[in-house]
Amino acid sequence: MTPSPHREPSVNRRPTLLAAITLTAAAALSLSACGGDSSKDKDNDKIAGADTGTEKSASPSASEEAAAGRPKIELPSDLTMTFEGDKTGDAVKDAVLADSAERMRSVNAAIAGTDPKGKALGFYNSGRALEAAVSWVGKFEEAGLGITGKVRYYDRTVTLDGSKTASVLFCADESKGYAKDLKTDKAKVTTPSNDDFILYNTRQEKNSDGVWQTTRIVSTAGAKKCLK
Repeated sequence: MTPSPHREPSVNRRPTLLAAITLTAAAALSLSACGGDSSKDKDNDKIAGADTGTEKSASPSASEEAAAGRPKIELPSDLTMTFEGDKTGDAVKDAVLADSAERMRSVNAAIAGTDPKGKALGFYNSGRALEAAVSWVGKFEEAGLGITGKVRYYDRTVTLDGSKTASVLFCADESKGYAKDLKTDKAKVTTPSNDDFILYNTRQEKNSDGVWQTTRIVSTAGAKKCLK
């Protein structure tokens, strides 16, 4: 069964992988604290988490990456992720949006196999969001699938709740993103539908190293807000 592209379920967990990712993330954060440089449940063949568009999300600077021990996220050449609306005029909100984008990229990198140990996955996720992400990656692995194509993230807004908690609401156009059969290296192209437009609602929490980790994620396929 091909994984549904529209939700990252928190069921069918993979405890071993989850524990390994959690330990990896903890080790990376410990090194950074010491000044180290560790560097919809509808079955179809679309993917979640890729992107397209004209504006690209701002990546952390080299100094910021070193300071937080941020893992480098690499995506395959056939997968494009684009995030619109990076600049709000508020430095804190911009930081939240940047880490929210990295979170989405980390999931696709794990699925695509460019981050097989899930270092970025454990770095940008925690709690229920990490459990959901690990389960989601596991479904692709079990089905022998990767990801390809383009996905655009837009209408991204941040609501701050104090100095260490925020919520991010954003839309994704996943109509040009597809699952890919790893044996044949061919995309499982499907007919676009309203369900390809997803509304994501996430909770972000700032950890001791200043990383706005995603701790909860809820998605709604075919949301009217995203049908543009």
